[in-house]
Amino acid sequence: MQRKVCKGAHRICEYTYIKLIYMHMKKGLFLGLIAAAVMLASCNKTLQKPDEITVNPSPLEKVGNKVNAEITGTFPKKKFAKKGVLVVTPVLKYDGQESVGEPVTYVGEKAKENGKTVNYKYGGTYSQSCSFDYVPAMRKSELYLRFEARVGKKVIEIPDVKIADGIVATSELAEAKDNKTATTPDKFQRVIQELTEADIKFLIQSAELRSSETKNDGVKGLQAAIKDAKDNEKKEINKIEVAGYASPDGGMDLNEKLAQNRQKAAANFLKKDLKKNKLNNAIESNITAEDWEGFQKAMENSNMQDKDLVLRVLSMYSDPEEREAQIKNLSSVYGTIADEILPALRRSRLILTTDLIGKSDDEIRELAKNNPDQLSVEELLYAATLTNNKAEKMEIYAKAANIYNDYRAWNSLGQLYFEDGNIAEARRCYGHALGIQPNDPDVNYNAGIAAMADGDLAKAEEYFGKAAGTKGNLSAAMGTLYTQKGDYAAAKNAYGDQATNNAAVQQILNEDYAGASKTLDAVKEPNATTAYLKAVVAARTNDVQAVYANLRSAVAQDAKLKARAAQDIEFAKFAEEAEFQAIVK
Repeated sequence: MQRKVCKGAHRICEYTYIKLIYMHMKKGLFLGLIAAAVMLASCNKTLQKPDEITVNPSPLEKVGNKVNAEITGTFPKKKFAKKGVLVVTPVLKYDGQESVGEPVTYVGEKAKENGKTVNYKYGGTYSQSCSFDYVPAMRKSELYLRFEARVGKKVIEIPDVKIADGIVATSELAEAKDNKTATTPDKFQRVIQELTEADIKFLIQSAELRSSETKNDGVKGLQAAIKDAKDNEKKEINKIEVAGYASPDGGMDLNEKLAQNRQKAAANFLKKDLKKNKLNNAIESNITAEDWEGFQKAMENSNMQDKDLVLRVLSMYSDPEEREAQIKNLSSVYGTIADEILPALRRSRLILTTDLIGKSDDEIRELAKNNPDQLSVEELLYAATLTNNKAEKMEIYAKAANIYNDYRAWNSLGQLYFEDGNIAEARRCYGHALGIQPNDPDVNYNAGIAAMADGDLAKAEEYFGKAAGTKGNLSAAMGTLYTQKGDYAAAKNAYGDQATNNAAVQQILNEDYAGASKTLDAVKEPNATTAYLKAVVAARTNDVQAVYANLRSAVAQDAKLKARAAQDIEFAKFAEEAEFQAIVK
């Protein structure tokens, strides 16, 4: 009797003690009392596991990359020996493997070991936290308690006890790939405009052309540009302008007439040059009677000692006559102004706009394939947009990256790898792009999505911190990040009213099933995950037929979801049903 009690930690009660006394009454009071004392001593060698165990949450749930649980229970009265030691270890069992949590030691009142003390007479409270690093194989798992028990030197065998099922891993369905990457586009222009300008200066109060001015380097360059536009089949004249100016000294009427005459003189000169090249392009004209804007720029760029004083006058007075009077009153500087600033404002400006017509699409395609180094970086990046073949796109972007080491080429290459699910290569390409342009918001945004897809949430958050201004949907990406980290309240704020699969995941995790249904119905491009999430909502709201209908749709679009559904605890209550089995097999 004594051996059985100590090894199995079974019941010994006062009833047994009374019965033993009665049995031995006939054999002698003394002998019975001795036996009773032995039995009472055995009571102090009892060691029983906690009972009334509860687990929160149950079933277990993946939050971030962790599976956490709080376990509570009670130690019964007079069931924990005063010299007893009980080590309790949570163990998560899955797929033939185990993940072992941190043990907690409970000890009796007279035990020498350290631990939480349990009172023999009154029993006590059992509580323990556990945390496991999540891996996908844990979706179908069970949580056990494992015991190491002894009283003194006597080892007591207590089998593992199952306390919970696991794991709800619906947060996994908030996937990085649900966020679209941001493109850093090329700046290719089929027609590039080239601007050529020249000034012809005039003497004070004069509109007469001087040969020294019509033969200056600026004018010669403009004449050469006109001839080149005529002779080059890839160029054509877009616009010719001639503007006449007068300096802001003198009366308005005089200055207006001077500006007009200077414009006409320069335009007539230019017409002769066009005629010589057998061109008949129209010349647009405009005048500026008092060139205060030119005056201010000239002052700002000058080294004149008191230029700040003059600029202050310009800011204080807007009336042209008042300005002129105040500046002339600055006798200490006006002489320098008259000699160094005003002469340059008495001019006509000749402006030629030429269109440079780029290569055709066919020419660009051919060169991209056979001679990519003959294309500019913008042309090569543009070439990738001329094909829908992903392999060809990757080849072109790789050439642009290797020839020009352009961050946009690396970014676009990373996008294609990401679409193919090659996260390692995507991250490598984004790393090259950030090495060139570390603060580009679009590349940082893409790098954040790739890091998130790789489970590197800390790095993803770092990248997103540099992605303000991206063309990507940063708030949605942050919503995904918060969901994966287990911060569902922050995820809700980040998503707002966006209708995406990931937004629906956080609504499900926040138990907003009506909101999740509305969101999933509004997803613009529904896919297998959309249908699967609808099935989860249906399971949580006990809509059996919707569970089956949406699961059929999900696995029809993505057969890999069969295995997930078969292990998903969201569908545990349907797991044995023939209709469910037919869908997941």
